[in-house]
Amino acid sequence: MTRLRHQRTGWAALSAALTAVLALGSCGGARSSQTPARLTVSAAVSLKESLEEIASLYQRQQTQVSIIFNFAGSGTLERQIEQGAPVDVFVSASPREMDSLEAKDLLVAATRRNIAANELVLIVPQESGEIAGFADLNTPLVKHVALGEPASVPAGKYAQETLTSLNLWNQIQPKVVFAPDVRQVLGFVATGNADAGMVYRTDFEISGRVKVVATAPPSSHSPIVYPAAVVKASRLEDQANQFVQFLAGGQAQAVLVRHGFIRVDD
Repeated sequence: MTRLRHQRTGWAALSAALTAVLALGSCGGARSSQTPARLTVSAAVSLKESLEEIASLYQRQQTQVSIIFNFAGSGTLERQIEQGAPVDVFVSASPREMDSLEAKDLLVAATRRNIAANELVLIVPQESGEIAGFADLNTPLVKHVALGEPASVPAGKYAQETLTSLNLWNQIQPKVVFAPDVRQVLGFVATGNADAGMVYRTDFEISGRVKVVATAPPSSHSPIVYPAAVVKASRLEDQANQFVQFLAGGQAQAVLVRHGFIRVDD
């Protein structure tokens, strides 16, 4: 008799649990049609503030889309995509990474757009008075020069090209401290852990702790262009392409220009 009572109690509990699950499933079904599509955007860290503002603007207009960002150095993001990371949109700080992924057939090539351009500048700590230009990097007063790693950080590649063009690369190489992304370079200089560094002008503009002492001549490095494209593995190709098109449109361009980027004709 006790066993029968326990059995009935067990069935009653199971029935109640199943009823609850079905009820939740019904409610979940009603909500699922309203759940935003989650777009994962892997983007160069130098675009962080701009893209976060653009995403907020976009999501107010496209309420069925939720944007999740993954910010890092462009080379790091490229490797993540090659290794199968679940990414819908890639925005690089140079064409090199985008070209590499396109050559491996990992992008929807027809969606690729150039969304911005930038300048490369030489920065020093705000209180520094020893460095007035690139030539001063070769003086004994300068012990450490912070640069992005050229193999994986576009800003570092542009910096190496500039210093080579100015016949300074071989002389200052022993002083170079490499960083995994351009924001780390900014941090090294802002904290005084480096006497100078090379970053994008837009990075300088978000910090009040450094100053610009020189701008790299445009002819000294490859064009600093930011391309965006849909990753072929995306399960949300249409939504991802719509976001890329938005990045190239007037509203997003106005945000990028306000943050110091240069508008480009795609």
